Amino acid sequence: MSDWDELAIEKDDALLATPFMVEMLRQMRAVDRYGIWDQAGDHEILDPFIMTSERKRCIPVVGDPDEDVLARVSAWYNGLAAAIERGGGRMAVPFIHLSHEGFGRALVTVGRLIVVDNTLRDVHRFGFRSLDAMVEEANNTVARAVQLITDHDDVASL
Repeated sequence: MSDWDELAIEKDDALLATPFMVEMLRQMRAVDRYGIWDQAGDHEILDPFIMTSERKRCIPVVGDPDEDVLARVSAWYNGLAAAIERGGGRMAVPFIHLSHEGFGRALVTVGRLIVVDNTLRDVHRFGFRSLDAMVEEANNTVARAVQLITDHDDVASL
């Protein structure tokens, strides 16, 4: 569960049923080794991804990412890779390299083609301003990646 008293996602938010959010729930449940999320609702599981300005104010500007944040970052890029794989028809593999201070890089490759390349900074504050923004970012990233696969299928097939 999140550290905040109030949830940023409503229980019946229609965006929770979108294909990418269903994939994110699958990814978050996959990293839940101890069954912490077993009794939680979908909105509670995805709530820590929402980093409103009020929540950001509660987190120090400088800090090291904890295990929960790292799991969310991993789930995000695994979810993107799964959606890219479905859309592009080729296996997509995420690679994340982070320093202990929360700086690094995230890539998603398809064959020898890099379809996502993000620089990561201040990972301890990783999140999206709203569920709408999260879905929009995912959809845009997946669409760009699938277009790259289409445009460069010769490299993606290597």
